[in-house]
Amino acid sequence: MSQPTIESILQEKRLFQPPAEFSQKAHIKSLDEYQELYDKAKADPQKFWADLAEKELHWFQKWDTVLDWQPPFAKWFVGGKMNISYNCLDRHLTTWRRNKAALIWEGEPGDSRTLTYAQLHREVCQFANVLKQLGVKKGDRVGIYMPMIPEAAIAMLACARIGATHTVVFGGFSAEALRDRLIDGQAKLVVTADGGWRKDGIVPLKDQVDIALANNAVPTVENVLVVKRTAQQIQMEPDRDHWWHDLQQGVSADCPAEPMDSEDMLFILYTSGSTGKPKGVVHTTAGYNLYTHMTTKWIFDLQDTDVYWCTADVGWITGHSYIVYGPLSNGATTLMYEGAPRASNPGCFWDVIEKYGVNIFYTAPTAIRAFIKMGEHLPKARNLSSLRLLGTVGEPINPEAWMWYYRVIGGERCPIVDTWWQTETGGVMITPLPGATPTKPGSATRPFPGILADVVDLEGNTIGDNEGGYLVVKHPWPGMMRTVYGDPDRFRRTYWEHIAPQDGQYLYFAGDGARRDEDGYFWVMGRVDDVINVAGHRLGTMEVESALVSHPAVAEAAVVGKPDEVKGEDVFAFVTLEGSYDPSDQLAKELKEHVVKEIGAIARPGEIRFTDAMPKTRSGKIMRRLLRSLASGQEVAGDTSTLEDRSVLDKLRGGA
Repeated sequence: MSQPTIESILQEKRLFQPPAEFSQKAHIKSLDEYQELYDKAKADPQKFWADLAEKELHWFQKWDTVLDWQPPFAKWFVGGKMNISYNCLDRHLTTWRRNKAALIWEGEPGDSRTLTYAQLHREVCQFANVLKQLGVKKGDRVGIYMPMIPEAAIAMLACARIGATHTVVFGGFSAEALRDRLIDGQAKLVVTADGGWRKDGIVPLKDQVDIALANNAVPTVENVLVVKRTAQQIQMEPDRDHWWHDLQQGVSADCPAEPMDSEDMLFILYTSGSTGKPKGVVHTTAGYNLYTHMTTKWIFDLQDTDVYWCTADVGWITGHSYIVYGPLSNGATTLMYEGAPRASNPGCFWDVIEKYGVNIFYTAPTAIRAFIKMGEHLPKARNLSSLRLLGTVGEPINPEAWMWYYRVIGGERCPIVDTWWQTETGGVMITPLPGATPTKPGSATRPFPGILADVVDLEGNTIGDNEGGYLVVKHPWPGMMRTVYGDPDRFRRTYWEHIAPQDGQYLYFAGDGARRDEDGYFWVMGRVDDVINVAGHRLGTMEVESALVSHPAVAEAAVVGKPDEVKGEDVFAFVTLEGSYDPSDQLAKELKEHVVKEIGAIARPGEIRFTDAMPKTRSGKIMRRLLRSLASGQEVAGDTSTLEDRSVLDKLRGGA
């Protein structure tokens, strides 16, 4: 790994204070209040988390030990007994929330459902009993391969209720990717649907399951449960395949929640590596419940009247933590949408916000850049006045995209919480608290209370302000992953051995570079392998991309390093243009000069390649690893199972 040190950076000086009216009603009302919480947590992390666990969650049995830390392996709330499904459902039934909307669902064709807490509880208990009838026991693994429909959340909560470990596989993954994950997790049962709607078409989920399980490829799978969603023709395998609605009908709604040990496995979620098989990230029960509960409550400033919408898919950690477990644990109304902006309705997100009076909107920078390209007329044609808070997730956001989001979607009245975290962290780690933290476009600002983050060199030494380094966490936190499923050595190697331990203290590092400015704000530069070394100068790809996107012609940019005999590496930029601009040599020259103006001559792209689209994962992240291979003329290798549209890669390869 090269060591990132940023010598030329975008000097972002804009500062936005939390609106006074927002702060008055917020859970955390001022920067002083945040600092007091942060200092308290830093002084005694175990007491901080224990006090919150006692106050915020229901326990069948209190813990004996708050933290058992055997680096790099942590156990939280040892000896405690609880159930996350109980915390998300049962405890709300004795309050006025019993008849409150728990889950609002909107399907892509326009069908919809609303489930109150009482109704959701009933459906979860019934499905938990269905799982039991099919022989699923505590500790068994259940694969979930679903569209964005309520049954996906119901299946997750039902597994948690009886102590089965769920492993959700994103419905856009191929049969091969599904098979690999089911084999690694040794799944006993698969929950799927005949299909799901996406961008005006049907995703044939059951067909993919059949391919994955063909020829007894996953011998541990005994049963497949199928939700009828699209009513398309599918093959049902006798004795193995069952319709959800047939088995759910008439089943008892009485299913007491299983008391789970704090460290019992809640779920495995697979995250792709650049090489090798996907890593099964393991999260356990109590610490994950507490961390998603607190981050949801404070970061999104959840109020009882809010309609909260996270646009992620439940197949990703964002969907686990911030569609299902975090919001429901807080007794919130969480919205789930099956669709995506598409040719027949590019403004569908704004329709949903207007229809349901959404107050909190949490989406990805990739989506925001797509919104920009579509034009302001779409959101401006809808009433978005219900919005009071915006959020971003998934990757660093360019300052100009942040400003567009703030101005066009938020009407310059909504704070933006730009959140940094990962599958491995379980929940958000660095973020503004909207009533307390002044924000800077492009910065995730400060660590969440209880998170001791730092920017260090390879020896683990803290580095100076505005110097690029490695983003690490110096103390365990409740929501952290516990291991890589079945491979503790890989867990240690991947996350804990890149940075030298300090005084025997392990530092968690999951691959991102960052700098910290003079105000203590963190600026995440992206993956460390997305740092370019140009003639001894380290440039964060995020910095160059931000400069390009600030030009009016550019909708989206992805920057990688290309090997260069003289400089070591040269800057190679892939650029998607706004609709009214056409590619030309003159425009390429203009963009290069624009980068020089924004950052300096060292950042001038050696080459700019115009493209209609970027190779992206199904969750919307640009696959820069593939672009690096294309830029250097190498054969694309490694895991491409997450690539959404292979034709994009073929077109780029043809132009390479």
